[in-house]
Amino acid sequence: MLTKPMDGANHSAVSEFVFLGLTDSWEIQFLLFAVSSTFYVASMMGNSLIMLTVTSDPHLHSPMYFLLANLSFIDLGVSSVTSPKMIYDLFRKHKVISFRGCITQIFFIHVIGGVEMVLLIAMAFDRYVAICKPLHYLTIMSPRMCIFFLVAAWMTGLTHSMVQLAFVVNLPFCGPNVLDSFYCDLPRFIKLACTDTYRLEFMVTANSGFISVGSFLILIISYIIIIFTVQKYSSDGLSKALSTLSAHITVVVLFFGPLIFIYVWPSPSTHLDKFLAIFDAVLTPFLNAIIYTFRNQEMKVAMKRVCGQLVNCRKIS
Repeated sequence: MLTKPMDGANHSAVSEFVFLGLTDSWEIQFLLFAVSSTFYVASMMGNSLIMLTVTSDPHLHSPMYFLLANLSFIDLGVSSVTSPKMIYDLFRKHKVISFRGCITQIFFIHVIGGVEMVLLIAMAFDRYVAICKPLHYLTIMSPRMCIFFLVAAWMTGLTHSMVQLAFVVNLPFCGPNVLDSFYCDLPRFIKLACTDTYRLEFMVTANSGFISVGSFLILIISYIIIIFTVQKYSSDGLSKALSTLSAHITVVVLFFGPLIFIYVWPSPSTHLDKFLAIFDAVLTPFLNAIIYTFRNQEMKVAMKRVCGQLVNCRKIS
């Protein structure tokens, strides 16, 4: 849809964008609908249960679980920013989103991404202190430090997103409005502007790529430091540390893998881009909940306790 601008210019302003979606095959669309819906509901339920469990169980009122509950809250956002619209659009011929809706989607994608990166770094720091300085754990990971990490995460996410939007919010869009995607992908969004966007594309991609790669390297270095520190003192401690860190490392790889590939790879194919985007939006939040639950005996026991209480409450009512 095109509307005439107020300034009397001889071009039109784009008021909505059209998504090409994932596929034209009805069979694949139905399969994607079934799989995406299942994982979306499971992710929402799983991460909500983690938040409820950590909040209601006094045994889990510790820095590690505080950060985990906040990660689950962010994963609810990851699932909800693009997945519902994608699922809703699967069987629609005309897949559209308003200009404001597109900007809003871009904003929340980058806010949530920035917050999750800092939370993962905070969780790595928490494990470093717990494993390498256990006697000072509660002193270092005080409530004030936990709040500091949370505030820093949201400030980083908001700043990163505002910087990205500052580059593009005033771009002129005067005709092309078709996005070969199922969500408002910032690099493709910029390419639709009716001006030379080469430098802008580079700046936006470099911004996201630098933050993604930088955060990933910080996390990997922190895990290497933990492993080498533990190895110096005890071989038994190394196996315990690896067992503890395996869940964190898996989540880090699942989150950063697609991001780094999209922003660092010179020219990834459209199909690969879409697959990685689906993986990041639908599968990763679900897998995070599963990994942190099944790798943690204390969390499993607490969840059973909370589920039992919920069942009893329903029976009473």
